[in-house]
Amino acid sequence: MRNTSKPPGVGAVIGWTALSAVAPGAAHLRAGWRRTGLALLSVHTVILLVLLWVGLTSDLAELAGRLVASWLTAVTIGSLTLGAAWFSLIVHSFTVLNPRTLPPAGQAATGTFAGMLAVAVLLPFGLVGQYAAVSQTTLEDVFTAPATPLPAEREQDPWAGRSRVNILLLGGDADEHRPGVRTDSINVASIDVRTGNTVLLSLPRNLENVRFPPGTPMARRFPDGFRLPLGPGGGRDDLLFGVWEYVDAHPEIFGGRHGQGARVLVDTVGYTLGLKIDWYALVNMWGFARLIDAIGGVTVTVPQDVIFGKYNEGLVKAGTRKLGGADAMWFARSRTNSDDYTRMGRQRCVLGALLQQTDPATVLSRFNRVALATKELVSTDIPRPMLEHLVPLALKVKSARVTSVQFVPPLINTGYPDWAKIRSVTARAIRASVIAPSQVASTPAAAPSAAVTAQAAVKGRSNPAAPKEITEGCG
Repeated sequence: MRNTSKPPGVGAVIGWTALSAVAPGAAHLRAGWRRTGLALLSVHTVILLVLLWVGLTSDLAELAGRLVASWLTAVTIGSLTLGAAWFSLIVHSFTVLNPRTLPPAGQAATGTFAGMLAVAVLLPFGLVGQYAAVSQTTLEDVFTAPATPLPAEREQDPWAGRSRVNILLLGGDADEHRPGVRTDSINVASIDVRTGNTVLLSLPRNLENVRFPPGTPMARRFPDGFRLPLGPGGGRDDLLFGVWEYVDAHPEIFGGRHGQGARVLVDTVGYTLGLKIDWYALVNMWGFARLIDAIGGVTVTVPQDVIFGKYNEGLVKAGTRKLGGADAMWFARSRTNSDDYTRMGRQRCVLGALLQQTDPATVLSRFNRVALATKELVSTDIPRPMLEHLVPLALKVKSARVTSVQFVPPLINTGYPDWAKIRSVTARAIRASVIAPSQVASTPAAAPSAAVTAQAAVKGRSNPAAPKEITEGCG
């Protein structure tokens, strides 16, 4: 039964229409549409209670992983559908209040308000749908590995009983005037799947006499280590950074199979460190600069002036400052008056600053630029189904302890590496990362080696083999 009371005035129409945006059905109740109003309010209340229950009882990090892995298309469709429904609801709430009974000026004022409100409630849903669609496209462009489902035994435990996951992070020194892929930056992130504690293991690009896993085609070709004749200008291409490029240039070693460079480098780095590498991610270094620009720059401490450029025409001045993408990359990669080890330290500082300074609010506010930069930035063999588990793990890493070990002199001699020492230092660093700083004091005396190693990770900095906080020494 319709309400036959006096129609609302201008202020009432505006008020009841606005209330309908947060309490659907309110305007219908005012206008006498009792059943419709109660139905709308009931549905709205049920939805809110379900969302509250999900928020209180679910692991939000796990939900984020599932969202990224498989729900983006549903989110796009659902968000746009809800937006259209809410838009229609506002319009209908306005019309049932019978604004035609108002004077012309009142009709114009209330109509304008209702239209603006309808558009305002539509925008957030449209934005969410657009973000989800862009995310879906970005993920499809980046995660191109075959989307095979996980084995049945890994459905409950995606890590197959392992306590750590190891990902090879590569910085590609690509150039349109240079053939092949040269890996200028070589790091392994070894992540504790329970706590998120991470050790970043950095190998120098100029590591010589690289050994390959026994029995592999490269080990048969180079039984005494990776060694080639000097180039025409006396340059060396048989260092660790040249493995991918060499493999791709010599498919005959692999029975004519092309594109083996990534897998060979993954296996080689894993063999060097004594780890099983799960996946790799190759970052285009200048794409990385575009990502830094997309998030608005990164603040780092430049300890001394860094000169760069073919004719030393560029300069990143000393001091603590926010750097744009190009300057941040030149700070990390400039060779002028620098050796490879100094550059590795600067690269670590940039990575640490990004890890600390990139927050969800920044990413959301610049989402489209970040997504576009990411598409141009990364290639990887991580299978798409693993994102459901890797996203929650990445959120753990954000708030966990991240340490680093750099295999540079005096820890190792890059010309004549002590392979056993590299593996033992790696193992000690990983053991130390399992022990939280607060546990060191209570570690039993019966296990002094673990305690000493953990204390070195937290306090002792004189030992070059001791893991260091990723931003230590970065100002």
